[in-house]
Amino acid sequence: MKFLKKHYKNILFASIILILFLTPAGFQLKVLLHKYINFSPSEIAIEEQVTLANYNWQLTDLNGAEINFNEFKNKVVIINFWATWCPPCVTEMESFQELYDSYKNEVVFLFVANDKVEKVNSFISSNNYSFPNYFEASSTPLELVSSSIPATYIINKNGKIVMEKKGSANWNSDSVRKVIDKFIKE
Repeated sequence: MKFLKKHYKNILFASIILILFLTPAGFQLKVLLHKYINFSPSEIAIEEQVTLANYNWQLTDLNGAEINFNEFKNKVVIINFWATWCPPCVTEMESFQELYDSYKNEVVFLFVANDKVEKVNSFISSNNYSFPNYFEASSTPLELVSSSIPATYIINKNGKIVMEKKGSANWNSDSVRKVIDKFIKE
């Protein structure tokens, strides 16, 4: 009993850490935490924008149909690399759905999942998301390769990456919408 009284703070701290890392409740807490620390990404300075050299990238949708990224040349494109097991990825999905609802007829959205088809289908349907999801069927263009997820890119009609963010963000912000509007008008 003396041991518990003496070390209860350490035991409590260790218990909280275990809950955060080893339980589904911990996953939800991480998602909630990320929602409060999400900021809007900003546009990349013109002199720092990179142009895609290769549009030859095969993707497969949730039904197994293939598309080629070449189809989206000369269009504004938003690409998001994500997974269902990634709390920061899950955090930004709500803002992406709102953005998709507003721009689905003017912008190409490519959500590229790093997960199993069944898990993605289940996640999408349980959250009532309607944005299009894909899986890589060939190598990603070098300019879009990231060692972390989520990774999101906005590409203008000229193939320049005008916005890039590694980690979660608020994609339904006024500043992001202004950038998208600007490049739709180009």
